Amino acid sequence: MNVDSIKNGVVIDHITAGDGMKIYYFLGLDKLDCPIALIKNAMSRNMGRKDIIKVDSENLPDLCALGYIAPDVTVNVIKDGEIIKKYHPELPEQLADIVKCQNPRCITSTEQELPHIFSLTDRENRVYRCIYCESKAKG
Repeated sequence: MNVDSIKNGVVIDHITAGDGMKIYYFLGLDKLDCPIALIKNAMSRNMGRKDIIKVDSENLPDLCALGYIAPDVTVNVIKDGEIIKKYHPELPEQLADIVKCQNPRCITSTEQELPHIFSLTDRENRVYRCIYCESKAKG
């Protein structure tokens, strides 16, 4: 199988096998009009099998939420065909409209236009709480 290298964009590597599609839709990559490669079940020395996503575009969605949904991935930023930055996403301080508050008494249940915002309250245990009602995020 041949997948061309990309000129400018990102490679999201070390995705747990089978989670590539979840990340693809979570980041809204299905809405982008650019070359995207999703490689599922690629061989990996360390992981056995892994998924990889390559996005060849300079107009990328916000990747900060990857620290919440896939903390073990590696993001490689590509510029002019070369890796210029490699990092593991950190847990974001806030999540906006990434998870929904499950508390039926929360104001977000009745006020549909309010964003669902969760703040990081315990970094070690990866706990986020709703800023309106302080319910713990499920996810």
